[in-house]
Amino acid sequence: MGALPVPLDQLISEGRLTEIPGVGDAIADIVTTLHRTGTHPTLEKLRKEIPAGVLELLTVPGLQPEKVLRLYQNLGITSLAELEAAAKEDRIKKEKGLGAALQAKILQNLDIARSGEGRIHLHRAAALLEHAKETLQRAQKDLSRITIAGDFRRGCELVADLSLVAEAPELAAGQALLHSAGLKVHLTDRKHFGATLLYATGSNKHLEELCGLAERNGMSLKPEGLRKSGTLVAASEEDIYRALGLRFIEPELREGRREIERALDGKIPKLVTDADLRGILHCHTDASDGTETLETMAGATRERGFQYFGVADHSKSAHYAGGLSVEQIQEQHREADRLNKIFGKEFRILKGIESDILADGSLDYPNELLERFDFVVASIHGRFKMDRKAQTERLLRAISNPHTTILGHMTGRQLLRRPGYEIDVEAILRACAKHGVVVEINAHPWRLDLDWRWHQTALELGCMMSINPDAHSTGELDHMHWGVEMARKGCVPADRVLNAMTLSRITQYLKYRRRRFARAA
Repeated sequence: MGALPVPLDQLISEGRLTEIPGVGDAIADIVTTLHRTGTHPTLEKLRKEIPAGVLELLTVPGLQPEKVLRLYQNLGITSLAELEAAAKEDRIKKEKGLGAALQAKILQNLDIARSGEGRIHLHRAAALLEHAKETLQRAQKDLSRITIAGDFRRGCELVADLSLVAEAPELAAGQALLHSAGLKVHLTDRKHFGATLLYATGSNKHLEELCGLAERNGMSLKPEGLRKSGTLVAASEEDIYRALGLRFIEPELREGRREIERALDGKIPKLVTDADLRGILHCHTDASDGTETLETMAGATRERGFQYFGVADHSKSAHYAGGLSVEQIQEQHREADRLNKIFGKEFRILKGIESDILADGSLDYPNELLERFDFVVASIHGRFKMDRKAQTERLLRAISNPHTTILGHMTGRQLLRRPGYEIDVEAILRACAKHGVVVEINAHPWRLDLDWRWHQTALELGCMMSINPDAHSTGELDHMHWGVEMARKGCVPADRVLNAMTLSRITQYLKYRRRRFARAA
Protein backbone atom coordinates (compact mmCIF):
# COMPACT_ATOMS: atom_id res chain seq x y z
CA MET A 1 0.00 0.00 0.00
CA GLY A 2 2.96 2.31 -0.65
CA ALA A 3 2.70 5.72 -2.35
CA LEU A 4 -0.79 6.69 -1.16
CA PRO A 5 -1.23 10.47 -1.43
CA VAL A 6 -4.61 10.35 0.37
CA PRO A 7 -5.62 8.46 3.55
CA LEU A 8 -6.41 4.77 3.19
CA ASP A 9 -9.80 5.18 4.85
CA GLN A 10 -10.78 7.70 2.18
CA LEU A 11 -9.95 5.24 -0.61
CA ILE A 12 -11.94 2.55 1.18
CA SER A 13 -14.98 4.76 1.79
CA GLU A 14 -14.97 5.87 -1.84
CA GLY A 15 -14.57 2.29 -3.11
CA ARG A 16 -11.35 3.14 -5.00
CA LEU A 17 -8.89 0.55 -3.68
CA THR A 18 -8.81 -1.27 -7.02
CA GLU A 19 -7.38 1.86 -8.65
CA ILE A 20 -4.10 1.07 -6.91
CA PRO A 21 -1.73 -0.86 -9.25
CA GLY A 22 -1.80 -4.58 -8.41
CA VAL A 23 -4.93 -4.42 -6.21
CA GLY A 24 -7.91 -6.45 -7.44
CA ASP A 25 -11.28 -7.21 -5.89
CA ALA A 26 -9.98 -10.01 -3.63
CA ILE A 27 -7.13 -7.95 -2.16
CA ALA A 28 -9.43 -4.92 -1.82
CA ASP A 29 -11.88 -7.04 0.20
CA ILE A 30 -9.11 -8.24 2.53
CA VAL A 31 -7.72 -4.71 3.02
CA THR A 32 -11.20 -3.35 3.75
CA THR A 33 -11.89 -6.05 6.34
CA LEU A 34 -8.48 -5.55 7.99
CA HIS A 35 -8.96 -1.79 8.12
CA ARG A 36 -12.44 -1.98 9.62
CA THR A 37 -11.95 -4.85 12.07
CA GLY A 38 -8.19 -5.06 12.59
CA THR A 39 -8.16 -8.70 11.56
CA HIS A 40 -9.35 -11.20 8.96
CA PRO A 41 -10.43 -14.88 9.31
CA THR A 42 -7.69 -16.06 6.97
CA LEU A 43 -5.08 -14.04 8.87
CA GLU A 44 -6.15 -15.50 12.21
CA LYS A 45 -5.97 -19.01 10.79
CA LEU A 46 -2.45 -18.39 9.46
CA ARG A 47 -1.33 -16.83 12.75
CA LYS A 48 -2.25 -20.04 14.55
CA GLU A 49 -0.35 -22.18 12.06
CA ILE A 50 2.77 -20.10 11.35
CA PRO A 51 4.69 -17.49 13.45
CA ALA A 52 4.69 -13.98 11.96
CA GLY A 53 8.50 -13.96 11.63
CA VAL A 54 8.37 -16.71 9.00
CA LEU A 55 7.07 -14.13 6.53
CA GLU A 56 10.52 -12.48 6.63
CA LEU A 57 11.90 -15.48 4.77
CA LEU A 58 9.83 -14.60 1.69
CA THR A 59 11.99 -11.49 1.19
CA VAL A 60 14.92 -13.70 0.17
CA PRO A 61 15.01 -13.86 -3.66
CA GLY A 62 14.28 -17.30 -5.06
CA LEU A 63 12.99 -18.72 -1.77
CA GLN A 64 9.56 -20.06 -2.67
CA PRO A 65 6.68 -20.39 -0.15
CA GLU A 66 6.86 -24.20 -0.12
CA LYS A 67 10.56 -24.07 0.81
CA VAL A 68 9.85 -21.46 3.49
CA LEU A 69 7.22 -23.74 4.97
CA ARG A 70 9.62 -26.69 4.94
CA LEU A 71 12.34 -24.61 6.61
CA TYR A 72 9.91 -23.74 9.38
CA GLN A 73 8.43 -27.21 9.79
CA ASN A 74 11.71 -29.16 9.57
CA LEU A 75 14.17 -26.77 11.18
CA GLY A 76 11.98 -24.37 13.16
CA ILE A 77 13.36 -21.33 11.33
CA THR A 78 11.27 -18.22 12.04
CA SER A 79 13.55 -15.28 11.08
CA LEU A 80 16.25 -14.19 8.66
CA ALA A 81 18.84 -14.41 11.44
CA GLU A 82 17.90 -18.04 12.13
CA LEU A 83 17.94 -18.76 8.40
CA GLU A 84 21.46 -17.39 8.03
CA ALA A 85 22.68 -19.29 11.07
CA ALA A 86 21.22 -22.57 9.77
CA ALA A 87 22.86 -22.06 6.38
CA LYS A 88 26.27 -21.23 7.86
CA GLU A 89 26.04 -24.26 10.14
CA ASP A 90 25.31 -26.56 7.18
CA ARG A 91 21.97 -27.64 8.62
CA ILE A 92 19.89 -26.87 5.53
CA LYS A 93 21.81 -29.04 3.09
CA LYS A 94 21.19 -32.12 5.24
CA GLU A 95 17.39 -31.81 5.02
CA LYS A 96 15.49 -33.83 2.43
CA GLY A 97 13.76 -31.51 -0.03
CA LEU A 98 16.16 -28.65 0.71
CA GLY A 99 19.78 -29.62 0.06
CA ALA A 100 23.19 -28.06 -0.57
CA ALA A 101 22.18 -26.07 -3.67
CA LEU A 102 19.39 -24.28 -1.80
CA GLN A 103 21.70 -23.62 1.14
CA ALA A 104 24.28 -21.96 -1.12
CA LYS A 105 21.56 -19.97 -2.86
CA ILE A 106 20.19 -18.76 0.48
CA LEU A 107 23.59 -17.47 1.62
CA GLN A 108 24.07 -15.65 -1.66
CA ASN A 109 20.56 -14.21 -1.80
CA LEU A 110 20.48 -13.05 1.81
CA ASP A 111 23.00 -10.42 0.72
CA ILE A 112 20.74 -9.45 -2.19
CA ALA A 113 17.77 -9.13 0.17
CA ARG A 114 19.75 -6.83 2.46
CA SER A 115 21.14 -4.67 -0.37
CA GLY A 116 17.71 -4.22 -1.92
CA GLU A 117 15.82 -3.61 1.30
CA GLY A 118 13.11 -1.01 0.81
CA ARG A 119 13.78 -0.66 -2.91
CA ILE A 120 11.56 -1.66 -5.83
CA HIS A 121 12.05 -2.09 -9.55
CA LEU A 122 11.83 0.98 -11.77
CA HIS A 123 8.67 -0.09 -13.60
CA ARG A 124 6.82 -0.83 -10.37
CA ALA A 125 7.81 2.56 -8.95
CA ALA A 126 6.52 4.18 -12.14
CA ALA A 127 3.07 2.64 -11.70
CA LEU A 128 2.90 3.66 -8.03
CA LEU A 129 4.04 7.21 -8.69
CA GLU A 130 1.69 7.77 -11.63
CA HIS A 131 -1.19 6.52 -9.48
CA ALA A 132 -0.08 8.83 -6.65
CA LYS A 133 0.02 11.83 -9.03
CA GLU A 134 -3.47 11.17 -10.35
CA THR A 135 -4.93 10.55 -6.89
CA LEU A 136 -3.27 13.65 -5.43
CA GLN A 137 -4.58 15.81 -8.26
CA ARG A 138 -8.13 14.54 -7.72
CA ALA A 139 -7.92 14.96 -3.95
CA GLN A 140 -6.35 18.43 -3.98
CA LYS A 141 -7.44 20.29 -7.10
CA ASP A 142 -5.62 23.46 -6.04
CA LEU A 143 -2.24 21.79 -6.63
CA SER A 144 -0.46 22.22 -9.98
CA ARG A 145 2.76 21.16 -11.70
CA ILE A 146 2.78 17.83 -9.86
CA THR A 147 6.17 16.35 -10.79
CA ILE A 148 7.86 13.05 -9.95
CA ALA A 149 11.17 13.54 -8.14
CA GLY A 150 13.53 11.40 -6.05
CA ASP A 151 15.70 8.58 -7.33
CA PHE A 152 13.02 7.62 -9.86
CA ARG A 153 13.53 10.92 -11.65
CA ARG A 154 17.26 10.17 -11.65
CA GLY A 155 16.53 6.90 -13.46
CA CYS A 156 17.92 4.67 -10.70
CA GLU A 157 17.45 0.98 -11.51
CA LEU A 158 16.00 0.37 -8.03
CA VAL A 159 13.85 3.01 -6.36
CA ALA A 160 13.59 3.73 -2.63
CA ASP A 161 12.46 7.37 -2.63
CA LEU A 162 8.84 7.72 -3.78
CA SER A 163 8.67 11.47 -4.03
CA LEU A 164 6.52 14.16 -5.68
CA VAL A 165 6.84 17.94 -5.94
CA ALA A 166 3.71 20.07 -6.32
CA GLU A 167 3.03 23.77 -6.55
CA ALA A 168 0.53 25.02 -3.97
CA PRO A 169 -1.24 28.38 -4.24
CA GLU A 170 -0.45 29.64 -0.72
CA LEU A 171 2.44 28.61 1.52
CA ALA A 172 3.54 30.88 4.34
CA ALA A 173 7.11 29.58 4.41
CA GLY A 174 7.38 28.89 0.68
CA GLN A 175 7.92 25.12 1.14
CA ALA A 176 6.39 22.21 3.09
CA LEU A 177 6.75 18.44 3.24
CA LEU A 178 3.96 15.89 3.62
CA HIS A 179 4.47 12.18 4.38
CA SER A 180 1.78 9.66 3.51
CA ALA A 181 2.16 5.85 3.42
CA GLY A 182 5.65 5.71 1.96
CA LEU A 183 5.22 8.77 -0.24
CA LYS A 184 6.85 12.19 0.24
CA VAL A 185 5.03 15.18 -1.24
CA HIS A 186 7.10 18.37 -1.37
CA LEU A 187 4.80 21.39 -1.55
CA THR A 188 6.23 24.64 -2.82
CA ASP A 189 5.20 27.94 -4.34
CA ARG A 190 6.02 29.19 -7.83
CA LYS A 191 8.95 31.25 -6.58
CA HIS A 192 10.71 28.23 -5.02
CA PHE A 193 9.58 25.43 -7.37
CA GLY A 194 12.96 24.89 -9.07
CA ALA A 195 14.94 24.73 -5.83
CA THR A 196 12.42 22.35 -4.29
CA LEU A 197 12.54 20.06 -7.32
CA LEU A 198 16.35 20.17 -7.37
CA TYR A 199 16.64 19.11 -3.72
CA ALA A 200 13.81 16.56 -3.94
CA THR A 201 15.55 14.93 -6.91
CA GLY A 202 19.06 14.69 -5.41
CA SER A 203 21.38 12.89 -5.20
CA ASN A 204 22.97 14.04 -1.95
CA LYS A 205 26.43 13.87 -3.48
CA HIS A 206 25.39 15.92 -6.50
CA LEU A 207 23.84 18.55 -4.23
CA GLU A 208 26.94 18.66 -2.03
CA GLU A 209 29.10 19.30 -5.09
CA LEU A 210 26.72 21.99 -6.35
CA CYS A 211 26.93 23.66 -2.94
CA GLY A 212 30.72 23.52 -3.11
CA LEU A 213 30.70 25.11 -6.57
CA ALA A 214 28.37 27.85 -5.30
CA GLU A 215 30.68 28.61 -2.34
CA ARG A 216 33.74 28.81 -4.57
CA ASN A 217 31.93 31.43 -6.62
CA GLY A 218 30.74 33.53 -3.69
CA MET A 219 27.21 32.14 -3.67
CA SER A 220 25.17 29.98 -1.33
CA LEU A 221 22.93 27.07 -2.35
CA LYS A 222 20.30 25.87 0.13
CA PRO A 223 16.90 24.14 -0.13
CA GLU A 224 15.17 27.50 -0.55
CA GLY A 225 17.37 28.41 -3.53
CA LEU A 226 20.65 29.93 -4.72
CA ARG A 227 21.73 33.22 -3.17
CA LYS A 228 23.68 35.34 -5.63
CA SER A 229 24.58 38.94 -4.81
CA GLY A 230 21.51 39.29 -2.60
CA THR A 231 19.22 37.79 -5.23
CA LEU A 232 17.41 34.49 -4.75
CA VAL A 233 17.46 32.15 -7.77
CA ALA A 234 14.91 29.41 -7.18
CA ALA A 235 12.07 29.44 -9.72
CA SER A 236 13.51 26.79 -12.06
CA GLU A 237 16.33 24.25 -12.07
CA GLU A 238 17.56 25.73 -15.35
CA ASP A 239 17.94 29.15 -13.70
CA ILE A 240 19.94 27.67 -10.83
CA TYR A 241 22.35 25.75 -13.06
CA ARG A 242 22.76 28.78 -15.33
CA ALA A 243 23.57 31.05 -12.38
CA LEU A 244 26.24 28.52 -11.36
CA GLY A 245 27.80 28.74 -14.83
CA LEU A 246 26.55 25.30 -15.86
CA ARG A 247 24.44 23.97 -18.67
CA PHE A 248 21.36 22.13 -17.39
CA ILE A 249 22.43 18.75 -16.02
CA GLU A 250 19.87 16.06 -16.80
CA PRO A 251 18.43 14.38 -13.68
CA GLU A 252 19.75 10.94 -14.69
CA LEU A 253 23.34 12.21 -14.42
CA ARG A 254 23.06 13.70 -10.93
CA GLU A 255 25.01 11.10 -8.99
CA GLY A 256 28.21 12.96 -8.12
CA ARG A 257 30.24 11.07 -10.71
CA ARG A 258 32.14 13.99 -12.28
CA GLU A 259 29.04 15.32 -14.07
CA ILE A 260 29.63 18.84 -12.70
CA GLU A 261 33.27 18.78 -13.81
CA ARG A 262 32.25 17.53 -17.24
CA ALA A 263 29.49 20.14 -17.50
CA LEU A 264 31.98 22.92 -16.69
CA ASP A 265 34.26 21.59 -19.46
CA GLY A 266 31.34 21.29 -21.93
CA LYS A 267 31.85 17.53 -22.23
CA ILE A 268 28.32 16.25 -21.59
CA PRO A 269 26.77 15.19 -24.91
CA LYS A 270 23.10 15.35 -25.86
CA LEU A 271 21.72 12.20 -24.27
CA VAL A 272 19.77 9.60 -26.21
CA THR A 273 15.96 9.86 -25.95
CA ASP A 274 13.05 7.53 -26.69
CA ALA A 275 12.41 9.48 -29.88
CA ASP A 276 15.93 8.73 -31.17
CA LEU A 277 15.30 4.99 -31.46
CA ARG A 278 14.34 3.77 -34.94
CA GLY A 279 13.94 0.06 -34.35
CA ILE A 280 13.72 -2.75 -31.85
CA LEU A 281 16.16 -5.67 -31.64
CA HIS A 282 16.31 -8.80 -29.46
CA CYS A 283 12.71 -9.93 -29.14
CA HIS A 284 11.12 -13.34 -28.75
CA THR A 285 8.05 -14.91 -30.32
CA ASP A 286 5.93 -17.98 -29.64
CA ALA A 287 8.40 -19.95 -31.73
CA SER A 288 10.49 -20.13 -28.54
CA ASP A 289 9.36 -18.74 -25.16
CA GLY A 290 7.43 -15.65 -26.25
CA THR A 291 3.64 -15.37 -26.17
CA GLU A 292 2.90 -13.79 -29.57
CA THR A 293 3.46 -14.68 -33.20
CA LEU A 294 6.12 -13.06 -35.35
CA GLU A 295 3.42 -11.20 -37.25
CA THR A 296 1.83 -9.85 -34.06
CA MET A 297 5.16 -8.74 -32.56
CA ALA A 298 6.28 -7.09 -35.78
CA GLY A 299 2.91 -5.42 -36.25
CA ALA A 300 2.94 -4.03 -32.70
CA THR A 301 6.45 -2.68 -33.28
CA ARG A 302 5.34 -1.00 -36.52
CA GLU A 303 2.29 0.51 -34.79
CA ARG A 304 4.64 2.13 -32.27
CA GLY A 305 6.32 4.02 -35.10
CA PHE A 306 9.50 1.95 -35.42
CA GLN A 307 11.09 1.07 -38.75
CA TYR A 308 12.29 -2.46 -37.99
CA PHE A 309 11.77 -5.43 -35.70
CA GLY A 310 14.67 -7.74 -34.92
CA VAL A 311 13.44 -11.17 -33.92
CA ALA A 312 15.93 -13.12 -31.80
CA ASP A 313 14.36 -16.31 -30.49
CA HIS A 314 16.34 -18.76 -28.40
CA SER A 315 18.73 -21.21 -30.03
CA LYS A 316 18.43 -24.99 -29.89
CA SER A 317 20.52 -25.54 -26.72
CA ALA A 318 18.01 -23.45 -24.78
CA HIS A 319 15.62 -26.40 -24.63
CA TYR A 320 14.05 -24.95 -21.45
CA ALA A 321 12.93 -21.95 -23.56
CA GLY A 322 11.82 -23.82 -26.67
CA GLY A 323 15.02 -23.18 -28.61
CA LEU A 324 14.62 -23.32 -32.38
CA SER A 325 15.63 -26.32 -34.49
CA VAL A 326 17.11 -25.81 -37.96
CA GLU A 327 13.71 -26.58 -39.48
CA GLN A 328 12.00 -24.00 -37.25
CA ILE A 329 14.56 -21.38 -38.25
CA GLN A 330 13.88 -22.04 -41.91
CA GLU A 331 10.14 -21.75 -41.27
CA GLN A 332 10.59 -18.47 -39.38
CA HIS A 333 12.73 -17.02 -42.16
CA ARG A 334 10.09 -17.93 -44.76
CA GLU A 335 7.47 -16.22 -42.60
CA ALA A 336 9.68 -13.13 -42.23
CA ASP A 337 10.12 -12.97 -46.02
CA ARG A 338 6.35 -13.24 -46.52
CA LEU A 339 5.63 -10.48 -44.01
CA ASN A 340 8.37 -8.22 -45.38
CA LYS A 341 6.68 -8.31 -48.79
CA ILE A 342 3.46 -7.17 -47.13
CA PHE A 343 5.14 -4.46 -45.04
CA GLY A 344 6.91 -2.96 -48.06
CA LYS A 345 9.96 -0.70 -47.95
CA GLU A 346 9.02 1.35 -44.87
CA PHE A 347 9.28 -1.49 -42.33
CA ARG A 348 11.26 -4.69 -42.14
CA ILE A 349 11.69 -7.76 -39.97
CA LEU A 350 15.39 -8.42 -39.36
CA LYS A 351 16.21 -12.10 -38.96
CA GLY A 352 18.16 -12.67 -35.79
CA ILE A 353 18.79 -15.32 -33.17
CA GLU A 354 19.77 -15.28 -29.51
CA SER A 355 22.50 -17.87 -29.69
CA ASP A 356 23.51 -19.48 -26.43
CA ILE A 357 27.16 -19.08 -25.50
CA LEU A 358 28.11 -22.64 -24.65
CA ALA A 359 30.40 -23.55 -21.75
CA ASP A 360 33.52 -23.47 -23.94
CA GLY A 361 32.61 -20.06 -25.45
CA SER A 362 31.43 -21.41 -28.80
CA LEU A 363 28.07 -20.32 -30.19
CA ASP A 364 25.06 -22.53 -30.61
CA TYR A 365 24.64 -23.67 -34.28
CA PRO A 366 27.39 -24.20 -36.87
CA ASN A 367 28.86 -21.25 -38.80
CA GLU A 368 27.03 -22.06 -42.03
CA LEU A 369 23.72 -21.60 -40.19
CA LEU A 370 24.79 -18.49 -38.28
CA GLU A 371 25.67 -16.90 -41.64
CA ARG A 372 21.99 -16.87 -42.59
CA PHE A 373 20.99 -14.39 -39.90
CA ASP A 374 20.99 -10.61 -40.22
CA PHE A 375 22.34 -10.40 -36.69
CA VAL A 376 23.27 -12.68 -33.77
CA VAL A 377 22.79 -11.87 -30.10
CA ALA A 378 25.22 -14.03 -28.12
CA SER A 379 24.14 -14.61 -24.52
CA ILE A 380 24.91 -16.80 -21.53
CA HIS A 381 21.94 -18.66 -20.04
CA GLY A 382 23.63 -21.30 -17.92
CA ARG A 383 26.79 -22.35 -16.07
CA PHE A 384 26.73 -19.10 -14.07
CA LYS A 385 29.06 -20.41 -11.36
CA MET A 386 32.19 -20.75 -13.46
CA ASP A 387 35.06 -18.85 -11.85
CA ARG A 388 35.93 -15.32 -12.97
CA LYS A 389 38.79 -16.31 -15.25
CA ALA A 390 36.90 -19.15 -16.95
CA GLN A 391 33.72 -17.10 -17.36
CA THR A 392 35.68 -14.20 -18.82
CA GLU A 393 37.49 -16.47 -21.27
CA ARG A 394 34.16 -18.01 -22.25
CA LEU A 395 32.80 -14.57 -23.15
CA LEU A 396 36.00 -13.49 -24.90
CA ARG A 397 35.83 -16.50 -27.19
CA ALA A 398 32.18 -15.76 -28.04
CA ILE A 399 33.03 -12.13 -28.78
CA SER A 400 35.83 -13.18 -31.13
CA ASN A 401 33.40 -15.29 -33.15
CA PRO A 402 32.89 -13.33 -36.42
CA HIS A 403 29.14 -14.02 -36.34
CA THR A 404 28.52 -12.34 -32.97
CA THR A 405 26.81 -8.99 -33.56
CA ILE A 406 25.56 -8.11 -30.08
CA LEU A 407 26.64 -9.36 -26.66
CA GLY A 408 23.40 -9.91 -24.71
CA HIS A 409 22.89 -9.06 -21.00
CA MET A 410 26.61 -9.23 -20.33
CA THR A 411 26.66 -9.98 -16.59
CA GLY A 412 23.48 -12.06 -16.36
CA ARG A 413 22.22 -10.20 -13.31
CA GLN A 414 18.57 -10.07 -12.29
CA LEU A 415 17.86 -7.21 -9.94
CA LEU A 416 16.74 -8.31 -6.46
CA ARG A 417 16.91 -11.93 -7.69
CA ARG A 418 20.51 -12.85 -8.42
CA PRO A 419 23.87 -11.10 -8.83
CA GLY A 420 25.72 -11.15 -12.10
CA TYR A 421 28.32 -13.82 -12.70
CA GLU A 422 31.95 -12.99 -11.96
CA ILE A 423 33.69 -11.54 -15.02
CA ASP A 424 36.36 -9.00 -15.97
CA VAL A 425 33.98 -6.42 -17.44
CA GLU A 426 36.68 -4.08 -18.72
CA ALA A 427 38.49 -6.88 -20.56
CA ILE A 428 35.21 -7.90 -22.17
CA LEU A 429 34.43 -4.32 -23.22
CA ARG A 430 37.90 -4.02 -24.76
CA ALA A 431 37.26 -7.19 -26.74
CA CYS A 432 33.86 -5.90 -27.91
CA ALA A 433 35.50 -2.71 -29.16
CA LYS A 434 38.28 -4.70 -30.90
CA HIS A 435 35.90 -7.10 -32.66
CA GLY A 436 33.12 -4.62 -33.41
CA VAL A 437 30.63 -6.40 -31.14
CA VAL A 438 27.80 -4.19 -29.91
CA VAL A 439 27.17 -4.10 -26.14
CA GLU A 440 23.56 -4.62 -25.16
CA ILE A 441 21.73 -2.42 -22.68
CA ASN A 442 19.05 -4.95 -21.84
CA ALA A 443 15.95 -2.88 -21.10
CA HIS A 444 14.00 -5.54 -19.22
CA PRO A 445 13.42 -3.94 -15.78
CA TRP A 446 14.60 -7.11 -14.04
CA ARG A 447 17.93 -6.93 -15.87
CA LEU A 448 19.01 -3.41 -16.99
CA ASP A 449 22.30 -5.00 -17.93
CA LEU A 450 24.97 -3.77 -18.74
CA ASP A 451 24.94 -1.70 -15.54
CA TRP A 452 24.96 2.04 -16.36
CA ARG A 453 28.11 2.54 -14.27
CA TRP A 454 30.08 0.79 -17.04
CA HIS A 455 28.62 2.72 -19.98
CA GLN A 456 31.23 5.48 -19.98
CA THR A 457 34.05 2.93 -19.99
CA ALA A 458 32.38 1.17 -22.93
CA LEU A 459 32.09 4.42 -24.87
CA GLU A 460 35.65 5.49 -24.10
CA LEU A 461 36.94 2.13 -25.34
CA GLY A 462 35.01 2.58 -28.60
CA CYS A 463 31.99 0.31 -28.12
CA MET A 464 28.61 0.77 -29.76
CA MET A 465 25.55 0.11 -27.58
CA SER A 466 22.14 -1.35 -28.41
CA ILE A 467 19.03 -0.71 -26.30
CA ASN A 468 17.03 -3.94 -26.47
CA PRO A 469 13.78 -4.84 -24.66
CA ASP A 470 14.29 -8.63 -24.59
CA ALA A 471 10.52 -8.61 -25.13
CA HIS A 472 8.49 -11.82 -24.86
CA SER A 473 5.14 -10.12 -25.54
CA THR A 474 3.82 -6.98 -27.24
CA GLY A 475 3.46 -5.22 -23.88
CA GLU A 476 7.14 -5.80 -23.14
CA LEU A 477 8.14 -3.85 -26.25
CA ASP A 478 7.58 -0.78 -24.09
CA HIS A 479 10.46 -1.83 -21.85
CA MET A 480 12.57 0.11 -24.34
CA HIS A 481 11.96 3.21 -22.22
CA TRP A 482 13.78 1.72 -19.22
CA GLY A 483 16.76 0.94 -21.41
CA VAL A 484 16.80 4.54 -22.60
CA GLU A 485 16.77 5.65 -18.95
CA MET A 486 19.82 3.47 -18.25
CA ALA A 487 21.61 4.77 -21.34
CA ARG A 488 20.92 8.35 -20.31
CA LYS A 489 22.20 7.58 -16.83
CA GLY A 490 25.34 6.20 -18.45
CA CYS A 491 25.69 9.43 -20.51
CA VAL A 492 25.16 7.65 -23.84
CA PRO A 493 24.46 9.83 -26.93
CA ALA A 494 22.21 8.64 -29.76
CA ASP A 495 25.06 8.34 -32.26
CA ARG A 496 26.54 5.49 -30.19
CA VAL A 497 23.32 3.45 -30.18
CA LEU A 498 22.92 0.79 -32.87
CA ASN A 499 19.13 0.90 -33.03
CA ALA A 500 19.09 4.67 -33.32
CA MET A 501 20.12 3.97 -36.94
CA THR A 502 17.46 4.25 -39.62
CA LEU A 503 16.33 1.14 -41.46
CA SER A 504 18.48 1.84 -44.51
CA ARG A 505 21.53 2.58 -42.40
CA ILE A 506 21.28 -0.43 -40.09
CA THR A 507 20.67 -2.69 -43.10
CA GLN A 508 23.87 -1.38 -44.70
CA TYR A 509 25.73 -1.68 -41.39
CA LEU A 510 24.72 -5.31 -40.86
CA LYS A 511 25.52 -6.27 -44.47
CA TYR A 512 28.94 -4.60 -44.25
CA ARG A 513 29.67 -6.27 -40.94
CA ARG A 514 28.73 -9.73 -42.25
CA ARG A 515 30.93 -9.30 -45.32
CA ARG A 516 33.84 -7.94 -43.29
CA PHE A 517 33.82 -10.74 -40.73
CA ALA A 518 33.05 -13.43 -43.29
CA ARG A 519 36.40 -12.55 -44.88
CA ALA A 520 38.04 -12.59 -41.43
CA ALA A 521 36.59 -16.03 -40.74
